[in-house]
Amino acid sequence: MSPQEAGHATAVELVVRALEKAFGEGYHVRDQKPLDFGEHYEPEPDAAVVEGSPRDYAQTHPKTAVLIVEVALSSVDYDRTIKGSLYAKAGIQEFWLLNLKERRLEVFREPVPMPDQPFGFGYKSLRIYLPEETVAPLGKPEAKIKVADLLP
Repeated sequence: MSPQEAGHATAVELVVRALEKAFGEGYHVRDQKPLDFGEHYEPEPDAAVVEGSPRDYAQTHPKTAVLIVEVALSSVDYDRTIKGSLYAKAGIQEFWLLNLKERRLEVFREPVPMPDQPFGFGYKSLRIYLPEETVAPLGKPEAKIKVADLLP
């Protein structure tokens, strides 16, 4: 695996901090750690918000997440299509793609069957947020996150 680009690493750190602040007590933000989707699928998203605390996952990886975020510079298309389809298949209600190349946040919601997608599922809803906008996660709608705060 090639080393992480500095902007990518910084963005992951910024995303984790913003999500920890937004979700607070009762949630844990895992950075670049596995989720267990069964069928031999254990993706390691850049950030995943899961219920509980780190100790809740001492014996097994979480099987779901409230929110998954991928940070992408050179892997935008792969993350959008392959990973997005896998997350939709796993029933993840909200998937964010922090697109460093275009400096925007792509928010995918409402997983539905889509036979033309790699894993047979995709997201019905896509909204693009620009740096000057704020986004509220489905799992914590009262939290407002500035897109600019996620970008390096």
